[in-house]
Amino acid sequence: MAFPVTVPWSDDLLSYDFGPGHPMAPIRLRLTLDLIEALGLWEIPGVCMVGAEVASDEELALVHETDYVAAVRAASTGTPDRARGLGTTDDPIFAGMHEASARIAGATLAAARAVWQDVPRQAVSLAGGMHHAMPGRAGGFCIYNDVAVAIAWLLEHGCERVLYLDVDAHHGDGVERTFWDDPRVVTISIHQSGQTLFPGTGFAQDIGGPNARGSAINLALPEGTGDNAWLRGIEAVTAPVLAEFAPQVIVSQHGCDTHHRDPLTGMDISVDGQRMAAQMVQHWAHRHGGGRWLATGGGGYDVISTVPRSWAHLLAVSAGAHLPVETLVPEGWLRRVRTLTDGEIPVTMSDGRAPQLRSWVDGFDPADPVDQAIAATRRAAFPWRGLDPLTAE
Repeated sequence: MAFPVTVPWSDDLLSYDFGPGHPMAPIRLRLTLDLIEALGLWEIPGVCMVGAEVASDEELALVHETDYVAAVRAASTGTPDRARGLGTTDDPIFAGMHEASARIAGATLAAARAVWQDVPRQAVSLAGGMHHAMPGRAGGFCIYNDVAVAIAWLLEHGCERVLYLDVDAHHGDGVERTFWDDPRVVTISIHQSGQTLFPGTGFAQDIGGPNARGSAINLALPEGTGDNAWLRGIEAVTAPVLAEFAPQVIVSQHGCDTHHRDPLTGMDISVDGQRMAAQMVQHWAHRHGGGRWLATGGGGYDVISTVPRSWAHLLAVSAGAHLPVETLVPEGWLRRVRTLTDGEIPVTMSDGRAPQLRSWVDGFDPADPVDQAIAATRRAAFPWRGLDPLTAE
């Protein structure tokens, strides 16, 4: 079944560029768009590309401090403020930083507007997912937090319940912190443990502020977690909360740096597993979110092999299109990327794995470190939501 999907895009989004050698290379987006075109995904009925305008100062102020926006503008002209995370190794300054960063926020805002129409839509903001930026500080390659701005916009325009699901390898700390004490937003982050990965936060006991206990849910997974355990964790901590919370919109961040080839992380997830995670969110959006689903990109630093395939699958899943994992990568696209790397390039849309979801209710293994992490998260957060940590499904 096909679903209407809005995709905000402008080639100006490629100007979000920290310079040569930085992991957040804009070519990952260019290659993703090229692969989507080569696969014919723009021709899917209901897929609609719209423009991506620069977010206004008023829109950014839904989340970000006025002084911080001023500091980003100053950094754009060569005046870094390291106290606000600007001009660091992670977030070096570049010309036009404010405009480039605000355009990402504008793209995700365009996605939010599309989703919140009278007729529910879905949207994919491929350049979005800058989940580490705080209201007054940059962090982790993120200047403005487009996801938080979009959620804040939804709340300002009548949405009463938003569920944010983050499956990036890194903890979604900026989004969580923005809505830490707001019971209208549930943030769920499934990530490699902060004991072994930036930003070092996001543990089971982190459950939200005094007015919103149980609205922050964190599953910190051990390094090396593979597809089946990862999918089990996503399902075990998300599905019961979705049924209880009944969000009006699901917002998800699909950073694909969980991939086993990613150079910055230590997870063992395949493109096949990432595709299956997107399918789970698609199902939940129609079962619990009234069909309103806003998906974003995020991290992902295996820029040639993984990011384009993972996010092409994300768009196809959002649109309800059948893109089998055995689909061959178009030869024209392969010829181009072979000029960029001497490394191995997969020739299909699969990593050759066949992930299987084993539901939490099928049994708990107390000796399994992933099951231990899942149990800790459910024990910490679920009672605050009136859910039984042992039996909720």
